[in-house]
Amino acid sequence: MSDPTTIRRLYGRRTGHKLRVGQASLVDQLLPTLAVPEGPLDARALFGDDRRLELEIGFGRGEHLAGQARMRPDHGFIGCEPFLDGVVGLLVHVDEHQLDNVRIHMGDALEVIERLPDASLDRAYLLHPDPWPKTRHAKRRFMNKGPIDLLATKLKPGAEFRFGTDHPIYCRWAMMVMGQSPDFEWLATGPQDFLVRPDDWPETRYEAKARRLGHEVWYMQYRRR
Repeated sequence: MSDPTTIRRLYGRRTGHKLRVGQASLVDQLLPTLAVPEGPLDARALFGDDRRLELEIGFGRGEHLAGQARMRPDHGFIGCEPFLDGVVGLLVHVDEHQLDNVRIHMGDALEVIERLPDASLDRAYLLHPDPWPKTRHAKRRFMNKGPIDLLATKLKPGAEFRFGTDHPIYCRWAMMVMGQSPDFEWLATGPQDFLVRPDDWPETRYEAKARRLGHEVWYMQYRRR
């Protein structure tokens, strides 16, 4: 479970419904201007200055990442998402709000994380990932020792890692993995700290759907030691 390459294969469809004309235009014209470049990465390579960096692993349709980018326009946000529908969703937000502090990688987040300097991230997010609830699929989860160890090296001391899920199996698994990590400290001091969404945690459509279905949602915040 120590090798981050264990989740390198991407499961599921990379594309969904046929894109509308406006969406296709965003993919053809806007995405290339925001795409994470090849080679070593740092704030200057991504944004042309030494701003603080934040990373979202699997940003879904982009509601959360765009919300964070609007709250902190002086930070740079890197979003990694393998599925086209999600990338289009974020592009719509970027275009609507004219966000110039977002960069997008359509692919595996590990491909980006590996190319970042150590201790370069101020915050990282993993929200409502596919839980892969069957035991034989556990190795597909990002929440495994290898990926978490790699992410820890890229976070600054004192940086924050946020994890959200409505799936009880994944929640228990994540708490086990994070509890075994010497690199992270759980910030919760009581139930309100993981049962109530913080004010600076924009709601995603997946979270809203979970609430409509009556699911409990957990908001986990960890500090890099």
